[in-house]
Amino acid sequence: MAAHLSYGRVNLNVLREAVRRELREFLDKCAGSKAIVWDEYLTGPFGLIAQYSLLKEHEVEKMFTLKGSRLPAADVKNIIFFVRPRLELMDIIAENVLSEDRRGPARDFHILFVPRRSLLCEQRLKDLGVLGSFIHREEYSLDLIPFDGDLLSMESEGAFKECYLEGDQTSLYHAAKGLMTLQALYGTIPQIFGKGECARQVANMMIRMKREFTGSQNSIFPVFDNLLLLDRNVDLLTPLATQLTYEGLIDEIYGIQNSYVKLPPEKFAPKKQGDSGKDLPTEAKKLQLNSAEELYAEIRDKNFNAVGSVLSKKAKIISAAFEERHNAKTVGEIKQFVSQLPHMQAARGSLANHTSIAELIKDITTSEDFFDKLTVEQEFMSGIDTDKVNNYIEDCIAQKHPLIKVLRLVCLQSVCNSGLKQKVLDYYKREILQTYGYEHILTLHNLEKAGLLKPQMGGRNNYPTIRKTLRLWMDDVNEQNPTDISYVYSGYAPLSVRLAQLLSRPGWRSIEEVLRILPGPHFEERQPLPTGLQKKRQPGENRVTLIFFLGGVTFAEIAALRFLSQLEDGGTEYVIATTKLINGASWIEALMEKPF
Repeated sequence: MAAHLSYGRVNLNVLREAVRRELREFLDKCAGSKAIVWDEYLTGPFGLIAQYSLLKEHEVEKMFTLKGSRLPAADVKNIIFFVRPRLELMDIIAENVLSEDRRGPARDFHILFVPRRSLLCEQRLKDLGVLGSFIHREEYSLDLIPFDGDLLSMESEGAFKECYLEGDQTSLYHAAKGLMTLQALYGTIPQIFGKGECARQVANMMIRMKREFTGSQNSIFPVFDNLLLLDRNVDLLTPLATQLTYEGLIDEIYGIQNSYVKLPPEKFAPKKQGDSGKDLPTEAKKLQLNSAEELYAEIRDKNFNAVGSVLSKKAKIISAAFEERHNAKTVGEIKQFVSQLPHMQAARGSLANHTSIAELIKDITTSEDFFDKLTVEQEFMSGIDTDKVNNYIEDCIAQKHPLIKVLRLVCLQSVCNSGLKQKVLDYYKREILQTYGYEHILTLHNLEKAGLLKPQMGGRNNYPTIRKTLRLWMDDVNEQNPTDISYVYSGYAPLSVRLAQLLSRPGWRSIEEVLRILPGPHFEERQPLPTGLQKKRQPGENRVTLIFFLGGVTFAEIAALRFLSQLEDGGTEYVIATTKLINGASWIEALMEKPF
């Protein structure tokens, strides 16, 4: 059991156990010793549900990464390919299988598609003459992966681009399937709310799937009261801004992948007397970040400016606890101190790590360029000078700053102005193409298609109306003891989270006008429950809302939702699901066309 998955109102270990059981059943079908050949992208998500020890128990002796040509030698009876249904991967698998056939003793081949089997892929294997080599061809429906006690992700990296640029609804189908799995484990969700075109599609798919399974009545008492489906393109602004929570900044600067972060090792080297620093480690320091670590759970959602004081307070508490050893006189007292020692040492190690990370981040956040960039972002979000060419952006292009940084700022300006005036847009495009290369014309086209960088239609800027009605900009933000979700961006309240907050109280009827301005339909559906399963809420008991971001969610939005969950009189606790955990850089990068 993973303790950090069961601290909330919804025990996500139930989901983790269900997917682990399915994996064990498949491995047991392939009797005998096994080697797994991994599609590299799947190793991170799989690590969150099954460690190597579980695979070992089921006779997995070797693991390889899927690569062209021959497989490394392995004395095993079964070779199992774990892959996403991608045509280019089928070509590599065929190459592997054919070279194995020539090698000697016959092996049993199996293929496990994650999360769905694909007829196209099987046809490709057939064309390459290897389909018949596979004894088991199955699918492993790993749709939603539990990351933390209140967080699930599909980790589908292409979901936003597929939905909004290519009109491909595969990831929406997987989202609907994932929601059906959740309902099978945690009961039918009585009310569904949604905003956006993709949200509508997912709700329709869920209703259709439920109709198709009418035979089996779900008799589980519902854990969730509401489901809120939100399209990422309803709020294009939030991911573009720089996140200012501790976890958000770690992700912005170093990138968190499947709850792990790789950090520069120098800061983590143990300092010895008389060390000239010759033997500094070169291997990146890899740390897992989730609520299993007490200190991290406490500081991850705080504004970075409030983290320092927590760390220094913790340092005093820990050194005081270690000082206690001098006061332990009797055998009983010494025994008690020794029993607490492992926990205290873990706390000291944790504090040392997070002090080092905070120092690394502080070096960046105190730099002049970080301050200049943040100032420009905050001016845009509060509605200042959004309709003319920005000097700082011009300077960034002239000094050839990273292209992603420039694109984020230009897109932010465009979104905060409901599109740019044609001559401003043309100027930016010309400068970007002349500085970074004409191959990026495809990227600019993608950003326009996604609604991130576009000309202003009808000469009307709707952003000020949205900003005022939803109170998206707050001037006096208390970063140390926040009273509003705007602390996660030091002034800007994430639009997506504000919509969730207003839905919970007083309801969306109060903001009908703004909902009409934002893209896509808004809707409400009820799913009838069998008698006896209707929930009677106790006085003071919070509702549980599952909020599903279609197209990605940032750590700052997650922090804002956790803040709402913890409010004394909030009335709602949130569990967050998404197609992918994103930040502005990874999001823009997924929309960029790689020049060949």
